[in-house]
Amino acid sequence: MSIKKTIITVAPTGAWPKKENNPNIPMTPKEIAEDVYACWKAGAAICHLHMRDDEGNGTMDTAKFRETVNLIRAYEDCDIIINCTTSGDLNATDETRQAHLKELRPEMASYDCGSMNWMHSGLFINHPKFLEELGTTIQESGVKPEIEIFDAGMIYNSLYYLKKGFLKAPCHYQLVLGAAGGSTATIENLVYLKRLIPEGSTSGALGIGNGHVPIMLATVAMGGHLRVGMEDNVYFAAGQLAESNAQLVTRAADIVRIAGNKVATPAEAREILGL
Repeated sequence: MSIKKTIITVAPTGAWPKKENNPNIPMTPKEIAEDVYACWKAGAAICHLHMRDDEGNGTMDTAKFRETVNLIRAYEDCDIIINCTTSGDLNATDETRQAHLKELRPEMASYDCGSMNWMHSGLFINHPKFLEELGTTIQESGVKPEIEIFDAGMIYNSLYYLKKGFLKAPCHYQLVLGAAGGSTATIENLVYLKRLIPEGSTSGALGIGNGHVPIMLATVAMGGHLRVGMEDNVYFAAGQLAESNAQLVTRAADIVRIAGNKVATPAEAREILGL
């Protein structure tokens, strides 16, 4: 009997948490690269990258992505898979959300398959024309899309873009639970969404905030892959700020092993995802 291999993705920064939320969040390209390297050592096979401008706000600045990616790639022993966001700034243009993919050609990039009210404060727009353009850019750049799902409608949207050829099977889905404006972080929602994913796909899940650990445990039990990091949760436990993203990765790796699974190496993750 083969041992199940579980991929751990680390999302170290995100676009929203600030140093005042947790002083240990990496913000600069140097901080992010050093953090990613430590997370790779702890068991992360993928890093999901967001950038911040000099004021600490989310940005889609290609120069920031370039500097960070180059710093990560400068670690000669580090083979972590680089996954760049396409949604790091609600005010970014369709063009700036894709420019870094065309230049840097990361192995993976996020593909948010629909629009939503975001955090009760703004609109997260992924209109049909953009999703068609992004699907084309991703395919032309040799990038694997990580299809981020915030509610059931986004899964059905993905089926449409698969049919039209803007996405190609087998797909990789990331179920995002607990974002205000999307599906809440409950086990019932996780089970429901996972059942909608097309056969032959791979998937992972994450819970934001208080749902972080319960969703992680349920995801492992259901055979899915994991995402952890301060993009999703700045706390390690109730009232206890995370000391580092590597601390969160280490706990995820321990849970994977306790469940009887193996923490996937980047090479094994590439095989699982077809990279």
